[in-house]
Amino acid sequence: MLIFAQSLASPVMITFEEALNIVETAEVMPVKESVTMGESLGRILANNVYSDVDMPPFDKSAVDGFACRRADLPGPLTLIETIAAGVTPAKRVLQQQCSKIMTGAIVPQGADCILMVEHVRLNEDNTITFLKPPTSNNIAYKAEDVKKGQMVLEQGIQIKPQHIAMMAAVGCITPEVYKLPLIGIITTGDELVEPGDLPIGGQIRNSNAYQLIAQAQQIGITSLYAGIAPDNPTDTQRIIEETLEVCDVLLITGGVSLGEFDYVPSVLEAAGLDIKFRSMAVQPGKPTLFAERGGKFVFGLPGNPVSSFVQFELMVKPLLFRIMGSVFQPRIVKLPMATGYQRKRTDRKSFIPVKYALGRIEPLEYHGSAHIHSFEQAWGIMSMNIGEDNVKPGELRDVRQL
Repeated sequence: MLIFAQSLASPVMITFEEALNIVETAEVMPVKESVTMGESLGRILANNVYSDVDMPPFDKSAVDGFACRRADLPGPLTLIETIAAGVTPAKRVLQQQCSKIMTGAIVPQGADCILMVEHVRLNEDNTITFLKPPTSNNIAYKAEDVKKGQMVLEQGIQIKPQHIAMMAAVGCITPEVYKLPLIGIITTGDELVEPGDLPIGGQIRNSNAYQLIAQAQQIGITSLYAGIAPDNPTDTQRIIEETLEVCDVLLITGGVSLGEFDYVPSVLEAAGLDIKFRSMAVQPGKPTLFAERGGKFVFGLPGNPVSSFVQFELMVKPLLFRIMGSVFQPRIVKLPMATGYQRKRTDRKSFIPVKYALGRIEPLEYHGSAHIHSFEQAWGIMSMNIGEDNVKPGELRDVRQL
């Protein structure tokens, strides 16, 4: 029988930067897999992609018009054939001759320029006359875009629609990408009920799980929701073990602080996980925990929804992107303050929701880490460092876009 000791000693509190460094240097093992082009959107490319053809594969017309010899202009030129896209020319263009040609068709031998159809007069004797000298060649030359064997996509990019177009062009129909991690999500607390249930007494609806599922889904990752763990260590450990068995990363909300029923840290230790940290000098999200066992990772996130939302953005995302074979690069912009902002306590790094209007940012009314409604209008989050107590109107601040 396992005995779970609830420590009364406060855990060592480290800075946000120290905690982030621990997460960003955790040893991960990205795994490669082959997928179809249609399944690859948003995934991280695991290998370089090389072209198996020259692009264009032949000299081709860049316009609808007439292929001819520049030396014969302005004509008249005798029309000898019509060349459609995908058709090999049957005739060589000789002196005072031309071939009608469509965009993308092979340029016939002997021709060194294409006259745009709108710059040509059709004569009654099956000849044409060029009306607007000089002209560009209007030819896309063989291999001028890409040479056979040339690298066209580099390992590590996040695949976008234009990358899929390039894959299709070079025949890469089953690209190798990094496998997506599967996230397990557990919420804890006897007070929680699911969103479809009406809370009674001291109950509250479980918003954390669905918030985290959506945040993961937003970056293309599937989650396994394991439900609400009751406030007893035996059931909590069982649910944690069962979920870790099938998941790569486990997110647990609640039960990570120092309350009488906050069993998560002791349960994780009993399950053989190595807790790297469990307290950060940050607001919101001070009682955030990070643990590891055999290449699997656990984040213990605070039960308040703002804390879990913010720490997913700040701490969880960098690890997930590394597992996916990439580096998380948040969108950070520098913008002036529309108003001033002041805080009373400066012993922790603080992240404040802000809205954007007319090129400026303004802190939103924010009542603390349970006030998830404050994030409904949040365009981004602004940070204030330890020891910093106020921001002046017009001051430029770095804002992480959400």
